[in-house]
Amino acid sequence: MALTAGIVGLPNVGKSTLFNAITNAQVEAANYPFATIDPNVGVVEVPDHRLDELTKIFNPKKTIPTTFEFTDIAGLVKGASRGEGLGNKFLANIRETDAICEVVRCFRDKDITHVDGDVDPIRDVETINLELIFADLETVEKRIGKIEKKAKSGDKESQAEMAVLSPLKELLESGKPARVMEFSKEDILIVKQYTLLTMKPLIYVANLGEEDLENPDSNPYYVQLKDYAAKENCDVVPICAKIESELVGLDKEDKDMFLQDLGIEESGLDKLIKEAYSLLGLNTFFTVGVDEVRAWTFKKGMLAPEMAGIIHTDFQKGFIKAETYSYDDLMQYGNELALKEAGKIRQEGKQYIGQDGDVMFFKFNV
Repeated sequence: MALTAGIVGLPNVGKSTLFNAITNAQVEAANYPFATIDPNVGVVEVPDHRLDELTKIFNPKKTIPTTFEFTDIAGLVKGASRGEGLGNKFLANIRETDAICEVVRCFRDKDITHVDGDVDPIRDVETINLELIFADLETVEKRIGKIEKKAKSGDKESQAEMAVLSPLKELLESGKPARVMEFSKEDILIVKQYTLLTMKPLIYVANLGEEDLENPDSNPYYVQLKDYAAKENCDVVPICAKIESELVGLDKEDKDMFLQDLGIEESGLDKLIKEAYSLLGLNTFFTVGVDEVRAWTFKKGMLAPEMAGIIHTDFQKGFIKAETYSYDDLMQYGNELALKEAGKIRQEGKQYIGQDGDVMFFKFNV
């Protein structure tokens, strides 16, 4: 499933350094605004210990993890919604992503200039968020201009749309993002057609100094950002982009030792990838065998035939059933034979809703 999170932020907050670390790509990371002109896309593996355990049991010829896509988007400046800097391009690129990872500078470094002269995470966040709000407000106002007369003349569809647009306009004018508004299922269908930037799920990425990694709460900038994010029901992932870029070239053993020396259990990148994966409502199912053990991404709530279609469209067209068991049951019983004897292997039909950690074998006929 090609879902992507856009990495955004003001210039020089560590955005491209983070992207380099995420993808092991050599995107230009320079100490001046607009070092990233075109969006750069990188595909990363989603860390999942379950894949390692399945590989031990089945000893396949190859193991294939599931992946997630990140897009590095040009640095934004104040006035982007009016086309300042690379504003129009920034907004167009972010509109194409499914979620937003907003990198916020929470470290001091006199050698790295700040576009506004000093470090202030809340000001930086509000600069970006207000530009997104202004862009959405323009979208909403244009739509109101098109349907207002029809709504007043009694057109039911236009009236239903105006019932959503009017309070949405007031919310945006008050400086709040669309995601904090409560919508009914019917309202959501209306709102989706506008592709609003502030409706996209968002994670704040606090870029810390190395000295703050072991105890992020000792950094006052990080605490400020956490308090701000809590009001929007958003999560904050603490990372040190500089450290993450140093971890990239290490093998697993050296990486684990490096993290241990830093006093942390998991890299910030692994946390961010998992958080972004979860934010978009994604789960993982597995296919296993002597040839291949593989992880697959699916959306929560998907039915078994749709999951089969992720592997191949023919699997969905000719779906008969899915032989299914849970990863946790396999860990408990040790192998498939023991699972079968315990009655833990199920035959699931077309109405089965997939669960995270399902191991599946699809039967189909085209």
